[in-house]
Amino acid sequence: MEGLPFLPGNTFRDPTQMKYHVSQTLGYKNGYAIPKRPEVGVGGTQLFYNNLSESELDELANFNPTLTYGQAKQAAPAAFIPAHVAWDKKVLKFNGYFKQTVHESPDEYYRVRPVDIYYYLEDDSIAVIEPHVENSGMPQGKLIKRQRLPKNDQGDTWHWKDLNLGMNIVFYGKSFHITNCDKFTKDFLESEGIEINEAEFIPTDPYIQKRADAVALRTYTTQSAFDKLKQFKELDRKVLRFYCVWDDRDSMFGEMRPFLLHYYLVDDTLEIREVHTPNDGRDPFPVLIGRHKVPKDRFNVPAAFPGAVLELTDQEIKNYFTPKDFQIGKTLQIYGRRFLIYDCDNFTKGFYYNHFGITNFDPVEVKGVAKTLPKMEIAEYNNFGSLEDSLQSCNSLVPQPAKKDFIKMLENDHKELRFEAIMMPGCKDTMRAEDRGRRFIISYRLADDMITIFEPPVKNSGIIGGKFLERTRVAKPGSTLEKPQYYGPQDFYIGAVIEIFRHRFIITNADAYVLKYIEDHKSQFPDQMYMSIKEKVGEYPGPKESVKGGPMKVQRQPGDLENMVRQVKAQLKKLSITDKSRIDEMFLRYNNDRTGYIDINNLRDLCKRLQLPIDQDVLESVICQITSHPEGHISLEEFREFVEN
Repeated sequence: MEGLPFLPGNTFRDPTQMKYHVSQTLGYKNGYAIPKRPEVGVGGTQLFYNNLSESELDELANFNPTLTYGQAKQAAPAAFIPAHVAWDKKVLKFNGYFKQTVHESPDEYYRVRPVDIYYYLEDDSIAVIEPHVENSGMPQGKLIKRQRLPKNDQGDTWHWKDLNLGMNIVFYGKSFHITNCDKFTKDFLESEGIEINEAEFIPTDPYIQKRADAVALRTYTTQSAFDKLKQFKELDRKVLRFYCVWDDRDSMFGEMRPFLLHYYLVDDTLEIREVHTPNDGRDPFPVLIGRHKVPKDRFNVPAAFPGAVLELTDQEIKNYFTPKDFQIGKTLQIYGRRFLIYDCDNFTKGFYYNHFGITNFDPVEVKGVAKTLPKMEIAEYNNFGSLEDSLQSCNSLVPQPAKKDFIKMLENDHKELRFEAIMMPGCKDTMRAEDRGRRFIISYRLADDMITIFEPPVKNSGIIGGKFLERTRVAKPGSTLEKPQYYGPQDFYIGAVIEIFRHRFIITNADAYVLKYIEDHKSQFPDQMYMSIKEKVGEYPGPKESVKGGPMKVQRQPGDLENMVRQVKAQLKKLSITDKSRIDEMFLRYNNDRTGYIDINNLRDLCKRLQLPIDQDVLESVICQITSHPEGHISLEEFREFVEN
């Protein structure tokens, strides 16, 4: 086993070993423990130790491994840390005071003002700060801002080595006495080898001590029943409210005006506020008498009191208004005004019940003679504009648009009832011969109940046809301006006489759409109107129903149809003479698909744009004279030939 490496497989267990304890390594000689090497190892094995001689040990001690392994690498030097980084945010704090002399004061000769001295190790700067004392009456705070303070005339500055407890230091001619420092300052100075002196106490300021002794000797006597503090705690935000009136009807132009009287229990003050009503004609000033203690008799003062230069105080006036002076039905004289209290709120009633035992709170009737308000008179209608717009000018200074029934407008949009009428003698006694038998088309719009009157032009009649009445609402004769009654669709029946602005019209015929509309709304029209229109419209052959707003069919005399066709042709020819290119432009406007033809619907729209309200039979006769096309298509050349010939 000797000489083999200590590896697994090279060690063998001794079968004769019987002891497995660890041998003792300490021996005692003369009472002292002396280490010794055990002769037997763990398990009874022999321990081998170094048997080198002294010469061999000296040789190993002088062995230089540099010759064998080369020069060893040196460790890197420590990083340089500048002073402003090493001493950053490290401040020495000293406590001290200075004495300030007080001149020309019998109560004090000097003041003791404590300060804190801060020394910044970063740049050796010093700052002196005086702590704030509440209600001191002196400007306190930073006495000397942070800087390097000069120590003497040679240019030296104060250093932390020059500071210690119990010493006086002079900054800019002012002497400060250092009394104490904090723990960090004390540990820092001791670590630098400076011996710290004993700490001292800041002396007490004599004037402050004198005031403290005076406060300690002062005694307070609290009233047993009531005092101001108790009044503030119990009655704060508690106000008595009285409803009163100022009766000034005895003076010229006087009246009875309502007011609110507020009595503040916390300080026995009162105020009187005005009560404004809409359109009362008064300036919006809310307060008549501001909140203050009101005397019962302001003029009850000594005759020698100089009222021109001094104000009244509690020494001159002793009697002020109190809650005992207010009662429902009582009249008070406040600064020469008579205020009658006629009611109060629930809190006031409860206060008087709990403190004074009053249970009768019946209000007093204070209504005076009612004013005769002027009645608004509406000016007479001047026939300019509509009646509703004229009424809006009377109702407000800034006229607003009259309100409209939008639901009715949406339901009856683009719905018109058209009637044929002739003029008859009106309110005037005489009537021109050429006005007899003039034919008109009356259109009634269901959306807004407005009427439009159109007169078809008649050749050689001497009367220019076209629009006879603009769209407007027409009131019935005899209706008043306050409640005007307008013509409705129920008033237009066959044979009815309609008077419109001193012109009378007799309804002679109606459109087929009128009959259809009445049949759909029979509950809104009388049976007499329905039967009269049905008998008149039912005389025409063909379907009795037409589309909404379609052409109107009327009964004509022999030769009237040819005259109407000639009138339409004459109007188109007159237009071609004055502006020939307009005829081509109007034709091409309806030829959107570029087929070179227009149909009967395009021709009807074209006539409407030229203000030629032609009927269905007249339109069919015009198409028959223009073209022979079976579907009624009209070419540009045919249209030109019809107009020019």
